Amino acid sequence: MHDSRIMQDSATPNLATVIPAMDLIDEKLTSYSRNKKYSPAIRAAVRLAKETLNRYYELTDRSEVYHIAMVLHPHHKLAYFKTARWEDDWINTAETLVRDKFAHAY
Repeated sequence: MHDSRIMQDSATPNLATVIPAMDLIDEKLTSYSRNKKYSPAIRAAVRLAKETLNRYYELTDRSEVYHIAMVLHPHHKLAYFKTARWEDDWINTAETLVRDKFAHAY
């Protein structure tokens, strides 16, 4: 899958590419699940896939490492979340986490 929103500096994916990839997959699954050109069985299967993706997505929300990787990534920073229209509370939490970890380490 290639999308300009998923920037990779090398052939090896890193943590900062996981969230944009999951966002893109979620967007596509949502679109397919609502598209009447697909049979009800296919749309139901796509909805189940979306539910599975969302369970994994929730795990990234619990991980400080994903928050930090996204905020510190030179391409993403906090702008990614603002562009993706994430909730302000989540953005503020991610920023505070990075600032606190930096202050603690340095």
